[in-house]
Amino acid sequence: MADLSINLAGIKSPNPFWLASAPPTNTGYQVQRAFEAGWGGAVWKTLGDPIINTSSRFAAVNFNGQRVAGFNNIELITDRPLEVNLKEIYETKKRFPNHAIIASLMVEPTQHKWHEIVKRVEDVGVDGLELNFGCPHGMAERGMGAASGQQPDLVQAQTTWVKEVATTPVIVKLTPNITDITVVARHAVKGGADAISMINTINSLAGVDIHSWNTIPNVGGQGAHGGYCGPAVKPIALSMVAECARDRGVGIPISGIGGISTWQDVVEFMLMGATGIQVCTAVMHHGFRIVEEMIDGLNNYLDDKGLASVTELIGKSVSRYSNWGDLDLNYKVVARINENNCINCNKCHIACEDASHQCIDMLTNTDGKAILQVREEDCVGCNLCSIVCPADGAIDMVPVDTGAASLTWNQRQKVIGSLNGTYSEVEVV
Repeated sequence: MADLSINLAGIKSPNPFWLASAPPTNTGYQVQRAFEAGWGGAVWKTLGDPIINTSSRFAAVNFNGQRVAGFNNIELITDRPLEVNLKEIYETKKRFPNHAIIASLMVEPTQHKWHEIVKRVEDVGVDGLELNFGCPHGMAERGMGAASGQQPDLVQAQTTWVKEVATTPVIVKLTPNITDITVVARHAVKGGADAISMINTINSLAGVDIHSWNTIPNVGGQGAHGGYCGPAVKPIALSMVAECARDRGVGIPISGIGGISTWQDVVEFMLMGATGIQVCTAVMHHGFRIVEEMIDGLNNYLDDKGLASVTELIGKSVSRYSNWGDLDLNYKVVARINENNCINCNKCHIACEDASHQCIDMLTNTDGKAILQVREEDCVGCNLCSIVCPADGAIDMVPVDTGAASLTWNQRQKVIGSLNGTYSEVEVV
Protein backbone atom coordinates (compact mmCIF):
# COMPACT_ATOMS: atom_id res chain seq x y z
CA MET A 1 0.00 0.00 0.00
CA ALA A 2 1.41 3.37 -1.03
CA ASP A 3 2.00 6.35 1.24
CA LEU A 4 -0.91 8.76 0.73
CA SER A 5 0.39 11.54 2.98
CA ILE A 6 1.13 14.96 1.51
CA ASN A 7 2.88 18.15 2.54
CA LEU A 8 1.37 21.19 0.84
CA ALA A 9 3.59 24.19 1.50
CA GLY A 10 4.24 22.95 5.03
CA ILE A 11 0.70 21.78 5.76
CA LYS A 12 0.82 18.06 6.44
CA SER A 13 -2.09 15.75 5.87
CA PRO A 14 -2.51 11.95 6.10
CA ASN A 15 -3.93 11.91 2.58
CA PRO A 16 -4.60 14.40 -0.25
CA PHE A 17 -8.36 14.47 0.34
CA TRP A 18 -9.49 17.76 1.85
CA LEU A 19 -12.98 19.15 2.17
CA ALA A 20 -13.29 22.54 0.48
CA SER A 21 -14.55 25.57 2.33
CA ALA A 22 -18.30 25.14 1.94
CA PRO A 23 -21.42 23.88 3.75
CA PRO A 24 -19.77 20.50 4.64
CA THR A 25 -17.19 22.36 6.79
CA ASN A 26 -19.57 24.69 8.55
CA THR A 27 -19.27 23.21 12.06
CA GLY A 28 -16.95 21.23 14.28
CA TYR A 29 -19.50 18.41 14.32
CA GLN A 30 -19.29 18.09 10.53
CA VAL A 31 -15.51 18.33 10.25
CA GLN A 32 -14.97 15.78 13.03
CA ARG A 33 -17.38 13.35 11.34
CA ALA A 34 -15.54 13.90 8.06
CA PHE A 35 -12.18 13.11 9.67
CA GLU A 36 -13.66 9.96 11.20
CA ALA A 37 -14.82 8.96 7.70
CA GLY A 38 -11.28 9.32 6.32
CA TRP A 39 -10.83 12.87 5.02
CA GLY A 40 -7.29 14.09 5.57
CA GLY A 41 -8.03 17.78 5.90
CA ALA A 42 -10.70 20.44 5.86
CA VAL A 43 -10.81 24.08 4.87
CA TRP A 44 -13.21 25.56 7.42
CA LYS A 45 -16.14 27.43 5.87
CA THR A 46 -15.15 31.02 5.29
CA LEU A 47 -14.93 33.19 8.41
CA GLY A 48 -15.55 36.92 8.33
CA ASP A 49 -18.34 39.40 8.60
CA PRO A 50 -21.09 40.40 8.22
CA ILE A 51 -22.73 36.99 8.66
CA ILE A 52 -25.82 37.31 6.49
CA ASN A 53 -27.42 34.75 4.17
CA THR A 54 -30.55 34.29 2.07
CA SER A 55 -33.28 31.66 1.72
CA SER A 56 -33.28 29.86 -0.65
CA ARG A 57 -29.68 29.57 -1.80
CA PHE A 58 -28.90 26.32 -3.72
CA ALA A 59 -29.84 25.02 -7.18
CA ALA A 60 -28.72 22.07 -9.28
CA VAL A 61 -28.41 21.47 -13.00
CA ASN A 62 -29.51 17.98 -14.06
CA PHE A 63 -28.60 16.62 -17.47
CA ASN A 64 -29.93 13.63 -19.35
CA GLY A 65 -31.00 11.80 -16.21
CA GLN A 66 -27.94 12.66 -14.15
CA ARG A 67 -28.77 14.68 -11.07
CA VAL A 68 -26.41 17.45 -9.94
CA ALA A 69 -24.25 17.51 -13.06
CA GLY A 70 -23.72 21.09 -12.00
CA PHE A 71 -24.46 22.98 -8.79
CA ASN A 72 -25.17 26.64 -8.14
CA ASN A 73 -25.31 28.58 -4.89
CA ILE A 74 -25.89 32.12 -3.70
CA GLU A 75 -24.76 31.31 -0.15
CA LEU A 76 -22.25 33.61 1.51
CA ILE A 77 -19.72 32.98 4.26
CA THR A 78 -20.59 31.16 7.48
CA ASP A 79 -23.62 32.52 9.31
CA ARG A 80 -22.25 31.38 12.69
CA PRO A 81 -20.43 33.80 15.03
CA LEU A 82 -16.65 33.88 14.78
CA GLU A 83 -16.27 33.03 18.48
CA VAL A 84 -18.27 29.83 18.02
CA ASN A 85 -16.23 28.77 14.99
CA LEU A 86 -12.93 29.46 16.76
CA LYS A 87 -13.98 27.39 19.77
CA GLU A 88 -14.94 24.47 17.52
CA ILE A 89 -11.74 24.73 15.45
CA TYR A 90 -9.72 24.51 18.67
CA GLU A 91 -11.67 21.47 19.87
CA THR A 92 -11.44 19.74 16.49
CA LYS A 93 -7.71 20.31 16.15
CA LYS A 94 -7.14 19.03 19.68
CA ARG A 95 -9.05 15.84 18.84
CA PHE A 96 -7.45 15.35 15.40
CA PRO A 97 -3.91 16.75 15.74
CA ASN A 98 -2.60 14.98 12.62
CA HIS A 99 -5.34 16.19 10.29
CA ALA A 100 -5.06 19.47 8.42
CA ILE A 101 -7.39 22.29 9.42
CA ILE A 102 -7.17 25.39 7.27
CA ALA A 103 -9.23 28.48 7.98
CA SER A 104 -10.83 30.18 4.99
CA LEU A 105 -10.90 33.92 5.56
CA MET A 106 -12.65 36.87 3.92
CA VAL A 107 -12.69 40.40 5.26
CA GLU A 108 -12.87 43.85 3.77
CA PRO A 109 -9.60 44.83 2.07
CA THR A 110 -7.94 46.79 4.86
CA GLN A 111 -4.66 45.95 6.53
CA HIS A 112 -5.91 46.10 10.14
CA LYS A 113 -8.91 43.85 9.39
CA TRP A 114 -6.65 41.16 7.94
CA HIS A 115 -4.16 41.45 10.81
CA GLU A 116 -6.95 41.15 13.36
CA ILE A 117 -8.60 38.02 11.95
CA VAL A 118 -5.32 36.24 11.17
CA LYS A 119 -4.13 36.60 14.76
CA ARG A 120 -7.44 35.43 16.20
CA VAL A 121 -7.65 32.38 13.93
CA GLU A 122 -4.04 31.31 14.38
CA ASP A 123 -4.43 31.48 18.16
CA VAL A 124 -6.76 28.45 18.05
CA GLY A 125 -4.24 26.25 16.27
CA VAL A 126 -5.07 26.13 12.56
CA ASP A 127 -2.49 24.57 10.24
CA GLY A 128 -2.87 27.22 7.56
CA LEU A 129 -4.96 30.00 6.10
CA GLU A 130 -6.84 30.17 2.81
CA LEU A 131 -7.66 33.67 1.59
CA ASN A 132 -10.99 33.62 -0.24
CA PHE A 133 -10.55 35.86 -3.27
CA GLY A 134 -12.96 33.84 -5.35
CA CYS A 135 -16.56 33.87 -4.18
CA PRO A 136 -18.41 35.64 -7.04
CA HIS A 137 -21.64 36.70 -5.32
CA GLY A 138 -22.83 38.64 -2.31
CA MET A 139 -19.54 39.45 -0.66
CA ALA A 140 -18.11 40.56 -4.00
CA GLU A 141 -20.70 43.33 -4.12
CA ARG A 142 -19.07 44.64 -0.92
CA GLY A 143 -15.54 44.62 -2.34
CA MET A 144 -14.54 41.17 -1.09
CA GLY A 145 -14.22 37.72 -2.68
CA ALA A 146 -14.03 37.83 -6.47
CA ALA A 147 -14.13 41.64 -6.41
CA SER A 148 -10.69 41.46 -4.82
CA GLY A 149 -9.63 38.40 -6.79
CA GLN A 150 -10.21 40.14 -10.11
CA GLN A 151 -7.72 42.89 -9.20
CA PRO A 152 -4.17 41.46 -9.22
CA ASP A 153 -2.71 44.39 -7.29
CA LEU A 154 -5.32 43.98 -4.56
CA VAL A 155 -4.61 40.25 -4.31
CA GLN A 156 -0.93 41.03 -3.91
CA ALA A 157 -1.53 43.74 -1.32
CA GLN A 158 -3.87 41.66 0.82
CA THR A 159 -1.59 38.64 0.65
CA THR A 160 1.25 40.85 1.81
CA TRP A 161 -0.81 42.13 4.74
CA VAL A 162 -1.62 38.59 5.80
CA LYS A 163 1.98 37.46 5.50
CA GLU A 164 3.05 40.36 7.72
CA VAL A 165 1.48 38.63 10.72
CA ALA A 166 0.80 35.02 9.70
CA THR A 167 2.86 32.26 11.27
CA THR A 168 1.20 29.44 9.30
CA PRO A 169 1.27 28.80 5.52
CA VAL A 170 -0.94 31.07 3.44
CA ILE A 171 -2.97 29.69 0.51
CA VAL A 172 -4.56 32.16 -1.90
CA LYS A 173 -7.82 30.89 -3.44
CA LEU A 174 -8.28 32.23 -6.97
CA THR A 175 -11.38 33.14 -8.93
CA PRO A 176 -11.96 31.61 -12.37
CA ASN A 177 -14.00 34.68 -13.33
CA ILE A 178 -11.04 36.33 -14.99
CA THR A 179 -9.38 36.26 -18.40
CA ASP A 180 -6.00 34.80 -17.40
CA ILE A 181 -5.75 33.16 -13.99
CA THR A 182 -1.94 33.04 -14.12
CA VAL A 183 -1.77 36.84 -13.87
CA VAL A 184 -3.48 36.80 -10.47
CA ALA A 185 -1.52 33.73 -9.40
CA ARG A 186 1.75 35.54 -10.08
CA HIS A 187 0.61 38.52 -8.00
CA ALA A 188 -0.28 36.16 -5.15
CA VAL A 189 3.28 34.87 -5.35
CA LYS A 190 4.62 38.43 -5.27
CA GLY A 191 2.56 39.00 -2.13
CA GLY A 192 4.28 36.03 -0.49
CA ALA A 193 1.68 33.29 -0.89
CA ASP A 194 2.93 29.86 0.09
CA ALA A 195 0.41 28.10 -2.15
CA ILE A 196 -2.61 28.77 -4.35
CA SER A 197 -5.92 26.94 -4.61
CA MET A 198 -8.29 26.87 -7.56
CA ILE A 199 -10.91 27.16 -8.73
CA ASN A 200 -13.59 28.94 -6.79
CA THR A 201 -17.06 28.94 -8.32
CA ILE A 202 -17.95 30.33 -11.75
CA ASN A 203 -20.50 33.10 -12.28
CA SER A 204 -23.77 31.45 -13.23
CA LEU A 205 -27.55 31.32 -13.30
CA ALA A 206 -28.74 27.76 -12.73
CA GLY A 207 -31.98 28.13 -14.65
CA VAL A 208 -35.43 29.64 -15.02
CA ASP A 209 -38.69 27.97 -14.00
CA ILE A 210 -40.65 28.02 -17.26
CA HIS A 211 -43.97 27.86 -15.36
CA SER A 212 -43.49 30.53 -12.69
CA TRP A 213 -40.88 32.48 -14.70
CA ASN A 214 -38.79 32.79 -11.53
CA THR A 215 -35.06 32.27 -11.62
CA ILE A 216 -33.63 29.15 -9.97
CA PRO A 217 -32.97 29.68 -7.10
CA ASN A 218 -35.05 32.70 -6.17
CA VAL A 219 -35.50 34.71 -3.01
CA GLY A 220 -39.09 35.88 -2.76
CA GLY A 221 -39.41 35.92 -6.54
CA GLN A 222 -36.07 37.59 -7.26
CA GLY A 223 -32.86 35.91 -8.35
CA ALA A 224 -29.19 36.81 -8.63
CA HIS A 225 -26.05 35.44 -10.16
CA GLY A 226 -24.40 32.68 -8.14
CA GLY A 227 -21.39 30.39 -8.10
CA TYR A 228 -21.29 27.30 -10.32
CA CYS A 229 -19.46 24.12 -9.35
CA GLY A 230 -19.82 20.34 -9.54
CA PRO A 231 -18.75 17.82 -12.20
CA ALA A 232 -19.58 20.20 -15.07
CA VAL A 233 -16.76 22.61 -14.12
CA LYS A 234 -13.98 20.02 -13.84
CA PRO A 235 -12.47 20.63 -17.33
CA ILE A 236 -12.28 24.36 -16.63
CA ALA A 237 -10.64 23.81 -13.25
CA LEU A 238 -8.19 21.26 -14.63
CA SER A 239 -7.12 23.64 -17.38
CA MET A 240 -6.52 26.48 -14.92
CA VAL A 241 -4.51 24.22 -12.61
CA ALA A 242 -2.39 23.18 -15.60
CA GLU A 243 -1.86 26.78 -16.71
CA CYS A 244 -0.57 27.76 -13.28
CA ALA A 245 1.46 24.57 -12.85
CA ARG A 246 3.45 25.22 -16.02
CA ASP A 247 3.86 28.96 -15.44
CA ARG A 248 7.39 29.72 -14.27
CA GLY A 249 6.16 32.90 -12.61
CA VAL A 250 3.95 30.89 -10.26
CA GLY A 251 6.07 27.98 -9.03
CA ILE A 252 4.30 27.32 -5.71
CA PRO A 253 2.16 24.33 -4.65
CA ILE A 254 -1.42 24.09 -5.88
CA SER A 255 -4.50 22.77 -4.11
CA GLY A 256 -6.84 21.61 -6.88
CA ILE A 257 -10.59 22.24 -6.66
CA GLY A 258 -13.45 21.94 -9.14
CA GLY A 259 -15.80 19.06 -9.90
CA ILE A 260 -13.70 16.37 -8.20
CA SER A 261 -15.90 13.37 -7.45
CA THR A 262 -13.80 10.23 -7.88
CA TRP A 263 -10.31 8.91 -7.26
CA GLN A 264 -9.69 9.19 -11.00
CA ASP A 265 -10.39 12.92 -10.80
CA VAL A 266 -7.84 13.17 -7.99
CA VAL A 267 -5.21 11.43 -10.10
CA GLU A 268 -5.87 13.78 -13.01
CA PHE A 269 -5.52 16.91 -10.88
CA MET A 270 -2.32 15.66 -9.27
CA LEU A 271 -0.81 14.62 -12.62
CA MET A 272 -1.58 18.13 -13.82
CA GLY A 273 0.29 19.72 -10.93
CA ALA A 274 -1.89 19.74 -7.81
CA THR A 275 -0.23 18.63 -4.57
CA GLY A 276 -3.61 17.91 -2.99
CA ILE A 277 -7.28 18.36 -3.79
CA GLN A 278 -10.44 19.76 -2.23
CA VAL A 279 -13.97 18.39 -2.65
CA CYS A 280 -17.34 20.01 -2.03
CA THR A 281 -20.25 19.24 -4.38
CA ALA A 282 -19.70 15.47 -4.42
CA VAL A 283 -19.94 15.44 -0.62
CA MET A 284 -23.07 17.59 -0.69
CA HIS A 285 -24.55 15.05 -3.12
CA HIS A 286 -23.34 11.78 -1.62
CA GLY A 287 -22.01 12.43 1.89
CA PHE A 288 -18.66 12.07 3.65
CA ARG A 289 -18.32 8.34 3.03
CA ILE A 290 -17.40 8.77 -0.63
CA VAL A 291 -13.85 9.27 0.61
CA GLU A 292 -13.59 5.56 1.42
CA GLU A 293 -13.94 4.62 -2.25
CA MET A 294 -11.60 7.44 -3.23
CA ILE A 295 -8.90 6.21 -0.84
CA ASP A 296 -9.25 2.58 -1.95
CA GLY A 297 -9.23 3.54 -5.61
CA LEU A 298 -6.16 5.74 -5.26
CA ASN A 299 -4.32 3.08 -3.27
CA ASN A 300 -5.03 0.40 -5.86
CA TYR A 301 -4.01 2.71 -8.70
CA LEU A 302 -0.69 3.57 -7.05
CA ASP A 303 0.00 -0.11 -6.39
CA ASP A 304 -0.79 -0.99 -10.00
CA LYS A 305 1.58 1.72 -11.18
CA GLY A 306 4.29 0.59 -8.76
CA LEU A 307 4.40 3.97 -7.02
CA ALA A 308 5.38 4.14 -3.36
CA SER A 309 3.89 7.57 -2.66
CA VAL A 310 1.04 9.64 -4.01
CA THR A 311 3.44 12.57 -4.26
CA GLU A 312 5.10 10.80 -7.19
CA LEU A 313 2.07 11.75 -9.28
CA ILE A 314 2.44 15.50 -8.82
CA GLY A 315 2.98 17.29 -12.10
CA LYS A 316 3.84 14.24 -14.19
CA SER A 317 1.56 15.40 -17.05
CA VAL A 318 2.36 19.10 -16.95
CA SER A 319 5.00 18.84 -19.68
CA ARG A 320 2.40 17.25 -21.94
CA TYR A 321 0.16 20.34 -21.71
CA SER A 322 1.43 22.85 -24.23
CA ASN A 323 0.32 25.61 -26.55
CA TRP A 324 -1.63 24.86 -29.74
CA GLY A 325 1.25 26.29 -31.75
CA ASP A 326 3.54 23.53 -30.50
CA LEU A 327 1.33 20.63 -31.60
CA ASP A 328 2.53 18.39 -34.46
CA LEU A 329 0.36 19.30 -37.45
CA ASN A 330 1.40 16.14 -39.28
CA TYR A 331 0.30 13.71 -36.55
CA LYS A 332 -2.89 11.95 -37.62
CA VAL A 333 -5.41 9.49 -36.24
CA VAL A 334 -8.32 7.91 -38.10
CA ALA A 335 -11.46 6.13 -36.94
CA ARG A 336 -11.76 2.37 -37.38
CA ILE A 337 -15.04 0.57 -36.72
CA ASN A 338 -14.98 -2.88 -35.15
CA GLU A 339 -17.82 -4.83 -36.72
CA ASN A 340 -17.88 -7.29 -33.82
CA ASN A 341 -18.75 -4.56 -31.32
CA CYS A 342 -20.81 -2.26 -33.56
CA ILE A 343 -24.54 -2.33 -32.78
CA ASN A 344 -25.48 -0.55 -36.04
CA CYS A 345 -27.24 2.32 -34.27
CA ASN A 346 -25.81 4.61 -36.98
CA LYS A 347 -25.11 7.44 -34.51
CA CYS A 348 -21.55 7.71 -35.80
CA HIS A 349 -22.82 7.95 -39.39
CA ILE A 350 -25.34 10.65 -38.48
CA ALA A 351 -22.77 12.64 -36.53
CA CYS A 352 -20.21 12.39 -39.31
CA GLU A 353 -22.76 13.31 -42.01
CA ASP A 354 -24.31 16.24 -40.13
CA ALA A 355 -21.43 17.64 -38.11
CA SER A 356 -18.13 16.43 -39.43
CA HIS A 357 -16.56 15.30 -42.74
CA GLN A 358 -19.00 12.74 -44.27
CA CYS A 359 -16.49 9.89 -44.30
CA ILE A 360 -18.50 6.97 -42.82
CA ASP A 361 -20.21 4.85 -45.51
CA MET A 362 -23.18 2.55 -44.96
CA LEU A 363 -22.34 -0.69 -46.81
CA THR A 364 -23.31 -4.35 -46.98
CA ASN A 365 -20.65 -7.00 -46.37
CA THR A 366 -20.22 -10.29 -48.21
CA ASP A 367 -22.64 -11.98 -45.77
CA GLY A 368 -25.35 -9.47 -46.62
CA LYS A 369 -24.99 -7.72 -43.24
CA ALA A 370 -25.25 -3.93 -43.01
CA ILE A 371 -21.96 -2.43 -41.92
CA LEU A 372 -20.42 1.00 -41.41
CA GLN A 373 -16.99 1.70 -42.81
CA VAL A 374 -14.70 4.72 -42.56
CA ARG A 375 -13.01 6.14 -45.65
CA GLU A 376 -9.69 6.76 -43.92
CA GLU A 377 -8.34 9.05 -46.62
CA ASP A 378 -11.18 11.49 -45.86
CA CYS A 379 -11.20 11.07 -42.06
CA VAL A 380 -9.62 14.03 -40.22
CA GLY A 381 -9.49 12.23 -36.88
CA CYS A 382 -11.85 14.59 -35.09
CA ASN A 383 -13.03 11.89 -32.61
CA LEU A 384 -16.72 12.82 -32.97
CA CYS A 385 -17.85 9.34 -34.10
CA SER A 386 -16.12 7.67 -31.13
CA ILE A 387 -17.56 10.28 -28.75
CA VAL A 388 -21.18 9.67 -29.77
CA CYS A 389 -20.82 5.88 -30.12
CA PRO A 390 -22.71 4.12 -27.29
CA ALA A 391 -20.96 0.74 -27.74
CA ASP A 392 -17.66 0.15 -25.95
CA GLY A 393 -14.90 -0.93 -28.31
CA ALA A 394 -16.90 -0.28 -31.47
CA ILE A 395 -14.71 2.58 -32.69
CA ASP A 396 -10.98 3.00 -32.16
CA MET A 397 -9.01 6.11 -33.03
CA VAL A 398 -5.81 4.75 -34.56
CA PRO A 399 -2.58 6.67 -35.34
CA VAL A 400 -1.51 6.39 -38.99
CA ASP A 401 1.73 7.27 -40.71
CA THR A 402 1.28 10.27 -42.98
CA GLY A 403 4.83 10.01 -44.27
CA ALA A 404 5.41 13.64 -43.35
CA ALA A 405 7.98 14.86 -40.82
CA SER A 406 6.79 16.43 -37.57
CA LEU A 407 5.94 20.12 -38.05
CA THR A 408 4.31 22.49 -35.59
CA TRP A 409 2.57 25.76 -36.44
CA ASN A 410 5.35 27.71 -34.77
CA GLN A 411 8.00 25.81 -36.78
CA ARG A 412 5.99 26.39 -39.93
CA GLN A 413 5.82 30.10 -39.29
CA LYS A 414 9.56 30.26 -38.68
CA VAL A 415 10.23 28.47 -41.96
CA ILE A 416 7.98 30.91 -43.77
CA GLY A 417 9.59 33.77 -41.88
CA SER A 418 13.08 32.62 -42.91
CA LEU A 419 12.02 32.89 -46.54
CA ASN A 420 10.83 36.48 -46.17
CA GLY A 421 13.51 37.53 -43.69
CA THR A 422 11.41 37.64 -40.51
CA TYR A 423 13.52 34.88 -38.90
CA SER A 424 17.21 34.10 -39.32
CA GLU A 425 18.35 30.60 -40.32
CA VAL A 426 19.68 30.09 -36.76
CA GLU A 427 16.25 30.86 -35.24
CA VAL A 428 14.59 28.41 -37.61
CA VAL A 429 16.94 25.61 -36.53
